[in-house]
Amino acid sequence: MTGWNPQVGPPGWAPQQPYSPPPPPVVQQTRGLSPYGRPARHSWEIPMLVIVVTLTVLGYLLAILMVALGEINQYVGLFLGAPLLVWIGRGSTYATMRVNGVKMSPTQFPEGYRMVQEAATRYGMKKVPDAYVLLGNGQINAFASGHGYRRFVVVYADLFEIGGAARQPDALAFIIGHEVGHIAAGHVSYWRQLGMFLVPFLPILGNTLIRAQEYTADNHGFCNRPNGAPTAMQTLAGGKYLNSLVGFHEMADRAPREKGFFVWLVNATATHPVLTWRMSALRDRSRHGRMFLRPAAPQPPAGAPPYGGYPQPMPSGYGETTTYYDYRGPAS
Repeated sequence: MTGWNPQVGPPGWAPQQPYSPPPPPVVQQTRGLSPYGRPARHSWEIPMLVIVVTLTVLGYLLAILMVALGEINQYVGLFLGAPLLVWIGRGSTYATMRVNGVKMSPTQFPEGYRMVQEAATRYGMKKVPDAYVLLGNGQINAFASGHGYRRFVVVYADLFEIGGAARQPDALAFIIGHEVGHIAAGHVSYWRQLGMFLVPFLPILGNTLIRAQEYTADNHGFCNRPNGAPTAMQTLAGGKYLNSLVGFHEMADRAPREKGFFVWLVNATATHPVLTWRMSALRDRSRHGRMFLRPAAPQPPAGAPPYGGYPQPMPSGYGETTTYYDYRGPAS
């Protein structure tokens, strides 16, 4: 293993794409769910943000009132220490990336570095966030955060096994676009996170806001690299080795069929949309992803052409293919 170029990779790996600055994107100024305009914010996000921030502010005021009355407990102390706790948590996370993470650059993970720049350019961001690769020990994950005026994206190393030059780069570009989308939408702001401090104590309301933010980030990821959405979702469902065995359309088709109180409860208390609903939302770009009511069964209009978006590969031995329809309404 001696003598090989680390920028290319060990023997047997395809060479990494050299870095080159991305060209400015050609986009419409309107916001919508299609890949052609600016990515839309989910319709539930701002109303839920107003509700959660209002309740959090009331919590802060109640804590101050209890201190004035001489009634102090652990919850009052937690609220009073929230500004410091959030600041310390953000600073510690950023420092951990700076000392343990591999910082993407034109010479380290140049393909990922370019994807971050492309996403930031696509969203009209004035400053490109830093990006780090972190050892995940098999975990499939990525996140975005910030500290002070810095914003950064972290991608677990295992994602490059499905997003490297020799595999499916579109999937990685979708995931990176999703995380950069969190930054572009203001989700990692210190003041926003301070205003959402009550989220862990609001299992329904708080998680609804988080799910709406995830749908917003998915809209960004879709606008950045729509062709990467299916493989990214397949990887979340089946993992990096078995993702090719997961039927994206087959799972999306189950969204309107899986019903019952516990299905509703699992989704309502989740921080991310359940995968079948999330896949359905990424396939049907005519409406925002559902928050509480399961997606409706598709009813193709008369004379509608077959679904022309994502290809649907069939396992060997199957002689028939499934016809899918795409309903594209006005962008909103």
